[in-house]
Amino acid sequence: MKTFLAVYLGTPDAMSAWNALAPEVRAERQAAGMRAWQAWAERHAAIIVDHGAPLGRTKSISPTGIADVRNNLAAYVILQAGSHEEAARLFVHHPHFTLFPGTAVEVMECLPMPTM
Repeated sequence: MKTFLAVYLGTPDAMSAWNALAPEVRAERQAAGMRAWQAWAERHAAIIVDHGAPLGRTKSISPTGIADVRNNLAAYVILQAGSHEEAARLFVHHPHFTLFPGTAVEVMECLPMPTM
């Protein structure tokens, strides 16, 4: 099995649309989304290495210093799968974008660290 990092993405526009929903609609969708997300995690419990977490504000560190930046990263999960395609298929119809205002999930393989 290979290890993969999946990052959940969301845009400011998608979040604005979510916040524009009536409070009772948003609360209902959030409850349904959390139930669906929990069910997804339970179905894939055997392959989830780290359930991850929501991500907060971002700082970029470069040779020119430290700066506050904005990106579309919302959360992450680390899992195992036989192939990149297999890992990607796990997120088709995921609640992140079917019930929540997320816009996509990106999946990348965690490659072994090169040796000297």
